[in-house]
Amino acid sequence: MSKDKIVVGLDIGSTKICALVGRKDKYGKIEILGMGKAPSEGVIRGFVANIDKTVYAITQAIQEAEKQSGINIRIVNVGIAGQHIKSLRQRGSITRESTQDEISAEDVNRLINDMYKIPTPPGTEIIHVMPQDFIVDHEVGIKEPVGMSGVKLEANFHIITAQTTAINNIRRCVQKAGLEIENLILEPVASSMAVLADEEKEAGVALVDIGGGTTDLAVFYDGIIRHTAVIPFGGAIITEDIRQGCNVMRNQAELLKIRFGKAISEEASENEVVSIPGIRNRAPKEISVKNLALIIEARMGEIITLVHEQILKSGFEHLPAGIVITGGGSMLAHCAELFTYITGMEVRVGYPTEYLSKHNIELVKNPMYATTVGLVLAGFQALDYREESYQIYSQPQSSARTGNDRKEESGSKKRSNDFFKKLLEKTKGLLLDDFDENDSF
Repeated sequence: MSKDKIVVGLDIGSTKICALVGRKDKYGKIEILGMGKAPSEGVIRGFVANIDKTVYAITQAIQEAEKQSGINIRIVNVGIAGQHIKSLRQRGSITRESTQDEISAEDVNRLINDMYKIPTPPGTEIIHVMPQDFIVDHEVGIKEPVGMSGVKLEANFHIITAQTTAINNIRRCVQKAGLEIENLILEPVASSMAVLADEEKEAGVALVDIGGGTTDLAVFYDGIIRHTAVIPFGGAIITEDIRQGCNVMRNQAELLKIRFGKAISEEASENEVVSIPGIRNRAPKEISVKNLALIIEARMGEIITLVHEQILKSGFEHLPAGIVITGGGSMLAHCAELFTYITGMEVRVGYPTEYLSKHNIELVKNPMYATTVGLVLAGFQALDYREESYQIYSQPQSSARTGNDRKEESGSKKRSNDFFKKLLEKTKGLLLDDFDENDSF
């Protein structure tokens, strides 16, 4: 990958819209060239509810990112999330015509592409097809079928669908902002790229992205994404609870949450109070930090319980690497401890720093921007995949095979197998489709 390749990630979240412009440095790390963000007033729980407001916010974020980076942005990698996202498990198969040749990466691609054609509920479409394991002539549990001999190739798949209306609204907003979508990527998949280590995915881990409108979950085991879910609650509903419970304005409730909020009420002092300025010369209002923590703990406990139920539903409740929380909501004081208390699992906060260059905007090195950083990483991996595919499938073929040809073919198969290993790494929670929220506190 040439270092002059530029990738732009666009996170259309429920509380903010953020754009990041990145390129790879000579060490393969991502260097952020520019960043732009704007308040998101047209998105509700990951669903675009107001086209004009969303287009305006996208335009603002893109213009700011262009100004910082000096790059004219036209193509973006966009995240998608929301409670309309669904996942299902499906098995697919193909019968190969030739029984003499080895299974190739092209056979695997044909099987994967066939899965995009399976019927889905009306008003939905497939955005990701993720292989879990393969079966060759009824031999189960195969991770890398390329190079094997067999007639029938099968696989179990984790398939992600999204509401067609939601996809079309995102497309319309991006197009009206004068942009083109390169890849549409599930946001917890993008976040996982930014904050999870390969060892964690291999051992078994649950990524929880606590955004403004939703909380997204992705469960990994044996290096493969096994389960995804979207909880329709996030940081915004905690702010609303504070607004109603403390009888304050929304902006005051947000500030209270950020500056004085605690996810565990026992950590708050009984005697500590915060004075809030009154409206229009009215007397200041005193808010008990203990009461504030009780409000936050109640709602956050509900969100964590719903997340835990989804982890149990996945069938992978024993995860050696525990839970990694990220997104703006993960910045609440004692949030990780509350997760551990309710789930009984080890928990850490995920920062999107591992794949970033040292010379980066400090603001980006924050859980709030995990999704946007992940979108840039996913964009680069999609570019790598397309370039490698072109190199492999553009190799000239000959019907007559000499001894030298067979040696070259053997080398080609090895390259194909190496390619497939890389391909599998990318499909373990990433995107294979060329079709190609919501981080906030």
